[in-house]
Amino acid sequence: MNKSELQQHDREHLLHPFTDFNDLGKQGTRVITGAEGAYITDIDGHKMLDGMSGLWCCNLGYSRKEISDAIYEQLNTLPFYNSFFQCTTVPSIELADALAEVTPEGLNNVFFTGSGSEANDTNLRIIRRYWDLKGQPEKRVVISRKNAYHGSTIGGASLGGMSGMHKQFQSLDYIEHIQQPYWFGEGGDQSPEEFGVQAARALDEKIQQLGPEKVAAFIAEPIQGAGGVIIPPETYWPEVKKVLDQYDILLVMDEVIFGFGRTGEWFGADYYGMKPDLMTFAKAVTNGYFPLGGTMVSDRVAEVIKAKGGEFTHGYTYSAHPAACMAGLATINILRNEKIIENVRDKTAPYLAKRWAELGDHPIVGEARSLGLVGALELVKDKGSRARFDEDCTAGAVCRDMSIKHGLVMRATGDTMIIAPPLILTTAQVDELVDKAHRALDDTAKAMA
Repeated sequence: MNKSELQQHDREHLLHPFTDFNDLGKQGTRVITGAEGAYITDIDGHKMLDGMSGLWCCNLGYSRKEISDAIYEQLNTLPFYNSFFQCTTVPSIELADALAEVTPEGLNNVFFTGSGSEANDTNLRIIRRYWDLKGQPEKRVVISRKNAYHGSTIGGASLGGMSGMHKQFQSLDYIEHIQQPYWFGEGGDQSPEEFGVQAARALDEKIQQLGPEKVAAFIAEPIQGAGGVIIPPETYWPEVKKVLDQYDILLVMDEVIFGFGRTGEWFGADYYGMKPDLMTFAKAVTNGYFPLGGTMVSDRVAEVIKAKGGEFTHGYTYSAHPAACMAGLATINILRNEKIIENVRDKTAPYLAKRWAELGDHPIVGEARSLGLVGALELVKDKGSRARFDEDCTAGAVCRDMSIKHGLVMRATGDTMIIAPPLILTTAQVDELVDKAHRALDDTAKAMA
């Protein structure tokens, strides 16, 4: 089929996630046909630097034959077997071992799923089972943050704090939400340091309001990704740690986006010095080559479930899929052997921070922030007041389209432009990314004038 035929069949049969179908019908889909290194190519031959690593997942780019070969070999050896009923496979055992080695200390157990959404649903099941077995069944409430993203299942979307999603389903009634640590959008006249403490103390206030004896867990991304790359002030996580240390409450860190090197450390928990009881992972664990997710479970929690629990009546058909686990093993081996994460920490992240910050001087950029290989630009009409161009935040969509025109994939979250490029990016490609982003900003400024 040619391009127009493909787009027509797409309109007739394919329901896309997170898509306005009226807009899709008018514009047609962008058909991606190829990828190499840090670049993707569409059906028109338009080559673009992928500033979003697919969907936060292709950290090693698109040319890692070692991963596809590992998947192919496994499919020819044992294409599938389940991990139910006291069965296992060699790849699942080996990946569980590898994950225990690279994740923060104390996280030595893994429950495999097919995605991050499934993993966060699993977290809800584990949290409830843990407190039941501890003889504290009244500990039911899970606290999350507004504008957080924890998946699209009913459980995952309930944990998330995105109002647009909550309008379209009935959220679970034992999940509560607190303020996000979004200094640019909500910090007002406070310094980032003051605001970070305030946002963290909101957790303590909610715990006191609900009653510590009723609160089971607090879940949070180390940095809010889909919410707009909300990098918390430096005072935030140390203050959260102080709050959690006061109470007997589990910490769940959702590392679906920031795990496997994005911050310049293996996990965001490592970067911020946190010790989670449960840790969600997915996406980059297989470099996006095969669906796989899971939750790392601390010894503290796992020992209770193993010793006291009997049967844990939870699981998925594709938990620990052998081909997915082989993809995970190959990915971790590349990250280790090629010292990808060390290179991010020592070289490309500092260089991106320097170059990205220069975009903060652009007339329509209110803030340019970055950490590791992730960044955000706040689009504003007026820098002093931080006022947006309009109430509907239409500048972001304009800037996204302009960046595509200039050969760069950036994502728009309202009027916040975000990037999460592959970890294999060179300094020359950082320069290319910043140059193309600048041109997109210039065109956006003209279009919004």
